[in-house]
Amino acid sequence: MAGRIVFVGAGAVGSYVGGHLARAGNDVTLIDPWPEHIDRIKRHGLRLSGTQGDHTVRVKALHVHEVQGLFHTPVDIALICTKSYDTEWATMLIAQYLAPGGFVVSMQNGINEERIANIVGWGKTVGCVVSTIGVNAVEPGHVVRAIHPGGASYKVFRVGETHGRITPRVRDLAGLLGAVDAAATTTNLWGERWTKLTLNSMSNGLSAVTGLAGGAMGELDAARELSIRLGGEAVRVGQALGYELEPIRGLPPEDWVAAAEGDGAAIERIEAGRAAGSRRFTEEVRPSTGQDIVKGRRTEIEFLNGLVASKGQEVGVPAPTHAAITALVKRVEAGEIEPDPSLLSLLQ
Repeated sequence: MAGRIVFVGAGAVGSYVGGHLARAGNDVTLIDPWPEHIDRIKRHGLRLSGTQGDHTVRVKALHVHEVQGLFHTPVDIALICTKSYDTEWATMLIAQYLAPGGFVVSMQNGINEERIANIVGWGKTVGCVVSTIGVNAVEPGHVVRAIHPGGASYKVFRVGETHGRITPRVRDLAGLLGAVDAAATTTNLWGERWTKLTLNSMSNGLSAVTGLAGGAMGELDAARELSIRLGGEAVRVGQALGYELEPIRGLPPEDWVAAAEGDGAAIERIEAGRAAGSRRFTEEVRPSTGQDIVKGRRTEIEFLNGLVASKGQEVGVPAPTHAAITALVKRVEAGEIEPDPSLLSLLQ
């Protein structure tokens, strides 16, 4: 089924998933505008290390200016793995090289399927939620995974059609991704998307403003309290939008709303779940927005916490903590202030 697979955006997620698919014998090409990264892969292969072992994979890689060569061999599956703000140009780049039955998959944070469909059409648009994979491009040609595989207990990849039906292509794509980690199809892509957005919004901005990795944030009472408040606000907005949210860290969405409102029993359940869930995490885990700040890159905070805040405005459900953390991350991103745990006091 797989045919020719292309990843547009070969950063941490694109390289890690694409590299493991290539290890499994699939025809994979990585495309990225980071010249040193592509050059290193071409010369020495792609190194994948961390919680799934240490492997060097020979995989095809293209600079953006080399993409026109794909007209010889049209693309069957194009996975967009860029930051959300690069979605449109990345989709336009690959759209003209799709095979007649080819399709485009959003394997990104945020909710970008509509942006993709505006370019290739809804019939060629598929979503793939990637949750708690924990990868980081530490240097050109080298990606490290800092979270243990999901295994039978947790589906890292959730593949779905925008219309909610299970089709052969999403079933086959989920089977393909099983070579990387646990994968499944979903009839609830939009609910899965908002659930993942909620999870991202509970940690990414906090990592960016504190400068801390996930484990260190978990030791701060203020960070845990703000994470719960962010989760409760995001759940309320998602439910007002009509999404059917999935469990969040193993707990029903209503627990996060209750905890954000001060329900002691709900807070206890969340704390117990946090301790249990941390077994998959290593000390190196750092949310992607925190990684961006460390590397001096633009974040996609406006597509994470910023999206929750703006959608909340649309439906009349305030999300003030999301609005505040978005503004604070933008100040850190611009270099106006340095990341520090003391900044959490500005959000309380």
